[in-house]
Amino acid sequence: MAIVMEPQADARRGTHAASVRNPGTPLDLAFVVGAQANRSAIERRAATLPARRTVKKEWQAAWLLRAITCIDLTTLAGDDTPGNVRRLCAKARSPVRADLLERLGVAHLDLHTGAVCVYHNLVPVAVAALAGSGIPVAAVSTGFPAAQNALPQKLDEIRASVAAGASEIDIVISRAHVLTGNWQALYEEVRAFREVCGEAHMKTILATGELGTLRNVARASQVCMMAGADFIKTSTGKESVNATLPVGLVMVRAIRDYCERTGYRVGFKPAGGIRTAKQSLDWLMLMKEELGDPWLRPALFRLGASGLLTDIERQLEYFATGRYSAAHRHPMP
Repeated sequence: MAIVMEPQADARRGTHAASVRNPGTPLDLAFVVGAQANRSAIERRAATLPARRTVKKEWQAAWLLRAITCIDLTTLAGDDTPGNVRRLCAKARSPVRADLLERLGVAHLDLHTGAVCVYHNLVPVAVAALAGSGIPVAAVSTGFPAAQNALPQKLDEIRASVAAGASEIDIVISRAHVLTGNWQALYEEVRAFREVCGEAHMKTILATGELGTLRNVARASQVCMMAGADFIKTSTGKESVNATLPVGLVMVRAIRDYCERTGYRVGFKPAGGIRTAKQSLDWLMLMKEELGDPWLRPALFRLGASGLLTDIERQLEYFATGRYSAAHRHPMP
């Protein structure tokens, strides 16, 4: 059986290719303060995605393969070791068993995850393990997950991760700036992070579960993009509430507004609590319906996850064989 997984390009959104980074803009406080969010309407719209949209059979398999290419395969545990990071990197290189890829007719594809995400001290291990693969290493930074250390320490942490070989930096904003409405301080903080990231792409974690309101999420999203974020990201994965479709809808519509105003495309990364293949399809559908096909690629969309890949593999095996397999047949580190 042959799976076709390449969607058609969509040129409707924006004038710049995804390879052109968002340089940021001056802070427009009037636009930021004018951002609103109608919770009831947002929740109704978000509820339609899993209820109304489905993909079946070979199309579902193709979408799941696409989801794999957008995963930031992540380990952020207190008991991380060089050994389990090397195993994670091996999984990133070969995320699906070779026999399954053969049965699906996609063995010729260079299938791998979008990135591997680790703590700073394990960046050199991941860089060495992924050498020659083209898979980027992302490092969480700026006092992840609480972001309660001083700004000079946060900047030094970014510099150290970049020097160690990280090509993506997942920074965390200071939630206090959002909760107190100090948008100038948030802009200046994220702008400083972007400057020290240099060529490394910056994913800006809003920690949406701690921002209080969807309106705050919308405003923080705009400020971070104005400050030069390459991606905006929902969560650290350590909050009590992480990635949800209503929050995602607010953020992707902020991305759409920013793109229409500036011509620059900003990526989106939901993270935290995404564990099932069905959830990955819901997020892909959100991106397709709200932003279009360019946001179905790892240059503009990532799923921050650790256990998601196992369930996707199980679904692919079911499609290929008609039988569900045990999780141990698709080992993770």
